[in-house]
Formats: sequence, C-alpha cells, structure tokens
Amino acid sequence: LGRSASSHGISLYRGWSFDTDTAITPKICITGSTSASLHQILPWLYYHKVIGVSHFILFVEGEAAKPAVTSVLESIRGVKIIYRTKELKEQQDRSRIWNETWLSGFFYKPCNYELFVKQSLNMEMAIVMAREAGMDWIIHLDTDELIHPGGVREYSLRRLLLDVPDNVDMVIFPNYESSVERDDIKDPFTEVSMFKKNYDHLPKDTYFGLYKEATRGNPNYFLTYGNGKSAARVQEHMRPNGAHRWHNYMKTPNEIKLEEAAILHYTYTKFSDLTSRRDRCGCKPTKEDVKRCFI
Repeated sequence: LGRSASSHGISLYRGWSFDTDTAITPKICITGSTSASLHQILPWLYYHKVIGVSHFILFVEGEAAKPAVTSVLESIRGVKIIYRTKELKEQQDRSRIWNETWLSGFFYKPCNYELFVKQSLNMEMAIVMAREAGMDWIIHLDTDELIHPGGVREYSLRRLLLDVPDNVDMVIFPNYESSVERDDIKDPFTEVSMFKKNYDHLPKDTYFGLYKEATRGNPNYFLTYGNGKSAARVQEHMRPNGAHRWHNYMKTPNEIKLEEAAILHYTYTKFSDLTSRRDRCGCKPTKEDVKRCFI
C-alpha cells in the first residue's frame, strides 16, 4: 500500500469501497488530528480499513487540508473530514473542558501542549459524531501509528474487539516504538521493521536487565510516550482523558490491557519528522525551548 501511493498511483484509491454492511459488528471508528500528506494518510487509512475499521473522523489542517488531499479522502466511503475553521474554533472555545481541571495543566502553553489540548477538543466532538453514526468503538490514533491486532486467529481488529466482555468500557493497547536502522527511510510502514516492545509486554527481568543497552544513554526507554493508546466503547457521558485515554463523567471506566495486541508507533523515522515539529510552533532548537515546547 505504501508503495502504491506514488503521485501517479493515488488515483487508484479513488472510489475504493469496503464492505459496509450494517449487520457487521462491532462498528469501529478511528479519529485523529493530522497535518500529514496524502502519501502518509492513504496507506494508514487503508491498512486500518483492511483490519476492520469502518469509519474515520479526521480533523485536518496544514498539508492535510489542501484540496488535492481532501478531495481524495472525501471520495473514500466512511471518511469524514473536519476542517479547522473559525466556526470550529468558536464551538470548541465553548467546550466544558475549559472549566475542568483534568486538562488544565496543558492550557495556554505552546507547541505540543497546544496540540494535546486541540486533540482532546477534537476527540470530544468525535465522540458525538461516532454516537450519531452508530459506532460501537472509538480509537484516537495518529497517522504515524498502526494498530497491531495480535492475539486473535485472523488478523482482525473487529474480531479482537468482538471478543471483549460486555462489561469492559476501555481496551488498552500498549505501544511499541520503532527503532530506526537507516537514515534514508522514505516509506516507514514498509521499510521500518524493528520495534522496542512496551515494558507491559516484556518479562520484568528482561526489561530491567537490558535497560541500559536499550536506552543507549537516553534516560527514557522510549523517545516519546509509553502509556499506549485505547479503544473505548461508545456510550453516554463519554469524554476524552487526554489523547491516549477516554473517560466517563458518570463512572470510572472498566478497562483491560491487552497482552499481545499493540500500537506500532513509527517515531521520528525521517529527519523531516523532527524539523516539521520544530517548525510547526516556532520553537528554537535550544534546550530551553525544547523544555518549554515539548511534553
């Protein structure tokens, strides 16, 4: 899929449809906020279509909001595009989230903090859209992440979630982080094959015994986050709980953590991944600005 998304091959994606039979359950929705190019979004989208995701709610800006990108995405069944318009911002400015404490530590700060708040506000809107579309599960995912539905006989996210007991509200997917072997990666999804396993999926003696070799001088095991992502059963009174979890205003969600399924996070596979994050918010490449701008 990654290779077929060349500039002359993008038209091949137009009009593709997957089985959207209303009888198929569970109905799974992915939501995300992206400024990625079409070449990154398309293979990501079709991979998840193949493993059982039926709907995508994508909040787009930057490169992803250009007409050449959105015209292709909107031609794909099950994809809903939301633009970052003045009306959207005004609506989100009225969100109850601004009056609550669980996200307040991220308010009115630059760069990654601002993005985290924006993602949470987008997730709040996506919950309403998912309910209206009759979705059973919702997952927040970035376009540099793939869900690996390990632990089921067929390679199917739908099968995996179908087996989750009815009393479970949230399913945690520990994340694995890519360990890049070359500096000339062009298509991460087909060229990157080595990952650090999440500590939740490692024997503790292996994790602690090889920690020094695994971190290679970095105090953190992973370069970015390590707490995984989650799928939540769509229900009343839901809210986001940051970009990685969901919560409920009326109860504490009952959650389980999967022992084999994971999120494959293709972290900083190209040098442009770093420079684009720097350029996105005008932070300088100094230790002070890195500390100020990045979580």
